[in-house]
Amino acid sequence: MKLLVDIRPLRASTAFRRLWIGTTASTLGGQLTVVAVLTQVWQLTQSTVAVGAIGIAQAVPMVVFGLLGGTLADSVDRRRLVLLTTVGQIVTAVLLAAQALLGLASLPVVLGLVSAQAACGGLGAPARKTFAVRLLPEHLVRAGIALNHLSFQAAMLIGPALAGVITAQWGAGTCYVIDAATFAVGLYGVFLLPSMRPEGQPGRPGLRAAWEGLRFLGKQPVVRGALLTDVFATVLAMPIALFPAIADERFGRPESLGFLLSAIAVGGILAGTASGVVTRARRPGAVMLAAAGTWGVGLACFGLSPSLWLGLVCLAVAGAADTISVISRGAIVQIATPDAYRGRVGAVEHIIGVSGPDIGNFRGGLVAGVSTPAFALVSGGLLCVLSLAALTVANKPLRGFATAEEAVAR
Repeated sequence: MKLLVDIRPLRASTAFRRLWIGTTASTLGGQLTVVAVLTQVWQLTQSTVAVGAIGIAQAVPMVVFGLLGGTLADSVDRRRLVLLTTVGQIVTAVLLAAQALLGLASLPVVLGLVSAQAACGGLGAPARKTFAVRLLPEHLVRAGIALNHLSFQAAMLIGPALAGVITAQWGAGTCYVIDAATFAVGLYGVFLLPSMRPEGQPGRPGLRAAWEGLRFLGKQPVVRGALLTDVFATVLAMPIALFPAIADERFGRPESLGFLLSAIAVGGILAGTASGVVTRARRPGAVMLAAAGTWGVGLACFGLSPSLWLGLVCLAVAGAADTISVISRGAIVQIATPDAYRGRVGAVEHIIGVSGPDIGNFRGGLVAGVSTPAFALVSGGLLCVLSLAALTVANKPLRGFATAEEAVAR
């Protein structure tokens, strides 16, 4: 049973259990909105450029307000900050529903509301990241993060399919209404949390606080190395932009693109379901580095794969490794960071998570443009592995990272 997902955090903390249920619901609702916005913008404009603009409308406020949210999270009550930003997300979801159901839709209105919702999400994301480590004993933090990641991946797998059915039957407005309702469930989970003021002497939000957070990262090899692992895995090896070309040129089957996209998610869900052994591992730093390296190897092998089924296996292995790496990295960052800095470090982690995959996909597209998609995949995977190998050799504190409480618990 220890191989299966560790559900002890749900039993150990009632507050975490309520928070997890609310977060799971709101994540599923968010996936409905993603599909609804794509559908609505396409119906309004019939323009791929306008659909592409959705990404900019979301990414820019997520990054800008994520930085501000990091400094706020280290100076105010984090619970209150997340409550306010969740209320903002509910309001924007209601307004999205109103413009769709009342026939008031236009491209500027939709993109403006999407940007506002992304700004609220970015502002609250760094504070939200600190909840698991405050609500759970240290030896259960990884298990809590694993549960969060598993629910996120399940929402990514189920949400788009469900949204497709809802938009086809009842329109995009219904998806927005459901999204508002799921955010209300999430609000309830946060409302019942205890006060979450930063421990120690709270700082004042601003540029000086942000600079102090960056200085902290410069002095902490464990946290810095964990974040660099994410940079190497996404910027150097992200494969999604190459999938359409690979599906068309190598496999020549229209349905193969969907298979490629699903394979990574399936591998991630399987790894999340069997994450008990990972969350109980003695050295999460070594586990993270090995898993991130396996992600790179899996993608390189996919680039060389002559058959669709072998390629799907490679992608599933890569997806499983990515999930293990994400779980371990999230726990390392939260445990190794003093509470007074968790908001600002969480902001950096959030920005890497938002921008890294986009930059990595852009890199892959550029390399493929001057060579081939297969070369872009293989070279990216190998660069990821080599960079991680150098980091492993150079960063002894990271590869040996363990916590005293884990040893006591065993």
